[in-house]
Amino acid sequence: MSAHPLPRRFPAPDTRNPVLLPDGTPHEPTVFLQAVIDHLNIEVGRYAYYSPLAPVTDAAAELAPYLYPGCPERLVIGAFAQIAHGVRFITASANHPMGGITTYPFRIFDMETAGKYLEENAAIGNTVIGPDVWLGFNAMVMPGVRIGAGAIVAAGSVVAQDVPPFAIVAGNPARVVRSRFNPDEIARLLDLAWWDWPVEAIQRALPALEAGDVAALAEHAP
Repeated sequence: MSAHPLPRRFPAPDTRNPVLLPDGTPHEPTVFLQAVIDHLNIEVGRYAYYSPLAPVTDAAAELAPYLYPGCPERLVIGAFAQIAHGVRFITASANHPMGGITTYPFRIFDMETAGKYLEENAAIGNTVIGPDVWLGFNAMVMPGVRIGAGAIVAAGSVVAQDVPPFAIVAGNPARVVRSRFNPDEIARLLDLAWWDWPVEAIQRALPALEAGDVAALAEHAP
């Protein structure tokens, strides 16, 4: 299926800088998120990476600037997600109260009285990024959005609604441009869930993954 040899190296998912430059030095801005995020409200799947333009100092604060430990919502990033520079997750706690006359958040100055705000934010729910999702340069994901497995979010998009698995979305607000596979193939891919396989099996299946051959991928299922 492929004339190219399989990779001889695949780093552990807790490697901070998994990409090596041709001279052997690590590419400092590219990080596996499991190695750099330790946050009560963020769950990160294996091999999900973030690649901004400068070395990462605080990935959690860069990616989800309004998500504080103890917020009522969570950010879930699936395995093998790919996150480009400038991506931001605007989680529910970024919202101002919208049920009354003013949106001014008076109660944030005395959080012991902010129960109603927290209830509003909790009702919005978690932001969930599925496995193998690619979020392009400067994409923004709004509160409570769920992005399905294998989806692609184009650069500069503002995602305000859920995205189906294996869809390509673009624009502001982001809309589905096309689907990457037909419905039967998508159902089969979700059933195969290759992102849950042992990494050794994934590496053996790499030619099928690269070729977009769902039937050949199925032959590699552990």
